[in-house]
Order: sequence, then C-alpha cells, then structure tokens
Amino acid sequence: MRIIDRLQAGEPCFSFEFFPPHTEQGVDSLFGTVVELAPLNPGYVSCTYPGSATPTPDTEIARRRKLTIDLTRRIRDESGIEAMAHLTCSAHSRDELIHILDRLAEDGADNVLALRGDPPQGGGGFVQAEGGFAHGVELIQLIRERGYPFCVGAACYPEKHQEAPDADLDLQHLKAKVDAGADFLISQLFFDNGRWFDFMAHVRAAGITVPVIPGLMPIINREGIIRMTELSGAHLPEGLRRELDGHGDDAEAVVQTGIAHTTAQALELLESGVPGIHFYTLNKSRATREIVSAVRGHQGQR
Repeated sequence: MRIIDRLQAGEPCFSFEFFPPHTEQGVDSLFGTVVELAPLNPGYVSCTYPGSATPTPDTEIARRRKLTIDLTRRIRDESGIEAMAHLTCSAHSRDELIHILDRLAEDGADNVLALRGDPPQGGGGFVQAEGGFAHGVELIQLIRERGYPFCVGAACYPEKHQEAPDADLDLQHLKAKVDAGADFLISQLFFDNGRWFDFMAHVRAAGITVPVIPGLMPIINREGIIRMTELSGAHLPEGLRRELDGHGDDAEAVVQTGIAHTTAQALELLESGVPGIHFYTLNKSRATREIVSAVRGHQGQR
C-alpha cells in the first residue's frame, strides 16, 4: 500500500514510529507493542534507521541497520500493517544505498522515508561518506533517477532544522526535496501548535502542495523530553514545562500531563484538516494508545 494513497483516502491517518531495538528481547518487546497498537488500525508504521549519531561500534550499527529492513518486512508479513523503512545517507556510499534500495524493492516495500541522517553526537557536524551524499534531496533524486516504484516520504521541520541558518533557507531546502520527488512529508516533533500553523502557512505559500503530516511525541518522562527538545530544537511551552516541573518525582502525573497535552494537540490539528498524525512512540504503546483512543472517541461524539 502506498502511503500517499492512504493519506488521500479522506479519513485521518494515524501512524506510529519505532526504532530497531538493541537486543532480541527488545525485538520481542517491540512486537508486543505492535500487537497492542494494531487494534487502532494504523495507516502504517515506520522504523528508524541507525546512523552515525551515537558512539556505537560499527558492527552493532550494521546489525541494527539490517534489522530496520528485516523488521519492516516482518511487520508487514506478520501483522498485515504497512511498514515503512527509514533510510539515511549517513555513512553510505551511493552504491551501498542502491544495494539497500534494491533489497527493499525485492522485499516488496512500497514506501521509504528518505533522510540525510543526524550528525554524530558531541559536535563536529554531519560527515559525508566517501562516494555518498550530503543531503536528503540527493537520496530522493537517486530513487527517482533509478526508477524505483517507492512512494517517498521526507522530513520537515516546523521550527526549522537546527543546522539551517534561517527558516527561509530551510523552506527552500524543503521545496527542493518535494521538487525532486517526495510524495509526502513528516514533521519533526513539536509541542506548540501555533508554530505548526505558522510553518504550514509558509509551506503552502512556497507552492508545496504535498500532504504534510505533523509528528507528535507523547511525553512519558520529564528528563527524557527535555533532552529530546535540546537535541531537536523543539520549543517546550513554558506552561507545559512548569506543569511537568511541578510533578516532581510523580512519574504517573508526568505521563497523564503528556497524554492530555498531546491529545489536545492532536484534536486541534485534526480540526484544522491535517491528513493524519505520526506518533513518535519510543517503542511504547500506552500513551499513544490512550491518545488515539481519546481522539477517536471525541470524533465519534461529533
């Protein structure tokens, strides 16, 4: 199933993002999460692709990259849910990327999320692999030039990419990805819908007409979400930050605050007409399950 077709079907499309676990026990746990979320009838799920952003041994990175491809196929085969692999330029030559794309096509994949990849943690900036690409747009161009049948997704940044000097240049880069052949866009996480609406006004004014899916991350841990906002550049509203701080060591109160905030975000976004919502699950099901159930319950009462 091509994701663009699902997004254009008329009904809001909920989707979930997972990451490849470090252990076999983690893989089993992930499939438990997939099973728990399956009754929500997601339009698709996606699986991230490990880059060079962490100080992990090369053999372990290679194992987890292969796991991304294997997981997406297994999810499709065993659950019947459409699964999309992320693919990054990070640490790959052009020929290596072609080999991976060939594998995805042989596995029957219909969709791929084409990304540049994150720079290594600790500074230094993104490092282009020898014979590889420096930008996600080049990966999209490769997919189109070689005639792969994939529906291609790309990333967008409501609060601009951290490496972009300004929002205007970031928007130009986004337009280039769409012009190169991206069929739809998934946003970086954000917590302030006002910033999303401002971003979308500029996106449409730039002539970008493809579906744009907001990405939301339910807050399940105070320290974790603060760290995530520092890494991503996402703004955490002051009121929400104060509420989280006020819970102290009450982990359940933090989760409930996160569920309430993301549910309110999702309802407002859906009311504005977004084609769907992409949830960054962190391989957990509870918060996402409660949010989607609450949203669907609200919609059913209308």
